[in-house]
Amino acid sequence: MPWRMRIRHRTTMQYSGTVHASYNEVRITPRTLDGQLTIAHHVEVTPTTTLYSYVDAWQTIVNAFDVQQAHETLVVTGTSLVDSADPVRGGDEVGWDVLASDAVRDRFCEYLSLSSRITGTPELLDAAHDLRDARSPSDAVAATVEWIQSAFEYQPGATTVATTADEVLRARRGVCQDFAHLAIALLRAMGIPARYVSGYLHPVPDAELGRPYAGESHAWIEAWTGAWRPADPTTGVAVGERHVLIGRGRDYADVAPLKGIYHGAASQSVDVEVELQRVS
Repeated sequence: MPWRMRIRHRTTMQYSGTVHASYNEVRITPRTLDGQLTIAHHVEVTPTTTLYSYVDAWQTIVNAFDVQQAHETLVVTGTSLVDSADPVRGGDEVGWDVLASDAVRDRFCEYLSLSSRITGTPELLDAAHDLRDARSPSDAVAATVEWIQSAFEYQPGATTVATTADEVLRARRGVCQDFAHLAIALLRAMGIPARYVSGYLHPVPDAELGRPYAGESHAWIEAWTGAWRPADPTTGVAVGERHVLIGRGRDYADVAPLKGIYHGAASQSVDVEVELQRVS
């Protein structure tokens, strides 16, 4: 059954002194696509400034802004109203021979490549080989997601946004972005195109209507085995009405909720609050 959710995402940057100027990009606007309709969305920035919106190369909606007045705190708040449902999962399954073809590898080259976070040591390649062995591509995706969900510990604070897939494999712990990076690295090592998905997951399957719940940004993956199909290696649950998609990319760097540069105080602290409310 489709859900209608109200989402509030607030990021507070507290600097250790005065910042004289900052230049920023925000990616917290839910997409409208199959299985998801964004009814309303608004981004507010303090100190007040003008926002410019565009769609980036990965089809994510970006709100860009600069603050030219002196400030010690930057607050960015996004509010959204979204209808979400199960995504369409059509398309024929393909075999390893199709995935290995030049046509597929050329078409999805960016989702088969390594990056600063999607790495590939011999240990990771061995794990990918074991997960692929004697399985179809779609079964290999399912086995990868199941293995990460069952064998790795969810532990906030154990990693950073720069942690690599190899580091997660060795540590056997992390958070959703780490498990997404590891799953992507394993699937790409098998020859399966895979991409990073940023968004939200309502934490309560039987959420009470009208009650706000504390949440957080969430990450999952999509793998191409004849069509793009989503999977959530952190929770193991099917991607559906509790998931709200913000953007897709090669890894976290393409869809970071807030990034930018500033001139001023050398250090900062970041506080993020996400509130999810099912309204129907």
